[in-house]
Amino acid sequence: MKLQAGMVAPHFEAEDIFGGQIDLAVYAGRFVLLSFLRNGGCALCNLRVHQLIQRYPELHARGLEVLAVFESPVSSIREHVTSRQDVPFPIIADPDARLYDLYGVEVSQEKVQASMARMGTPVMQQMIQDAAAIGYQLAHEDGSNFNRIPADFLIDPDQRIRLAFYSDLVGDHLPLSEVNEALVAAAL
Repeated sequence: MKLQAGMVAPHFEAEDIFGGQIDLAVYAGRFVLLSFLRNGGCALCNLRVHQLIQRYPELHARGLEVLAVFESPVSSIREHVTSRQDVPFPIIADPDARLYDLYGVEVSQEKVQASMARMGTPVMQQMIQDAAAIGYQLAHEDGSNFNRIPADFLIDPDQRIRLAFYSDLVGDHLPLSEVNEALVAAAL
């Protein structure tokens, strides 16, 4: 079942890739961007992490916390993500897809195929070039769930979902401009 704006965000407890305890309830009183990515080796997912890192100081100053989830084991995330990027927010390894299931993040061979079909478009070519510029090439990670589709949730300080974004294509995410607009509107 897909979650919708206004619903209470499903509570979870997990461990980040460095052994830190994550309890969603601890984030009550703050905004949280909960970003579900595909796998540690996904070039477009690492591009999204890079974009989050770039905007994190500004968004965090406005009261936003970021939690990133990968459907990969810790070793893969360390090899592909944190060994190449200085990530200032927690990353959760969820190789069993427990959190993905809790938030209704889908697996879709059809949507992955549709994503592959748009590889030649200017938008996708730019994303591939941007990923390559930070050291990531399109490649399949052995053992990963190739058909996972990303999703993002902006969770309000009252632990309700303000924005729910289920991607239709690999590489699509909740625009950070919409996250920023929600933070600005909440501050008024």
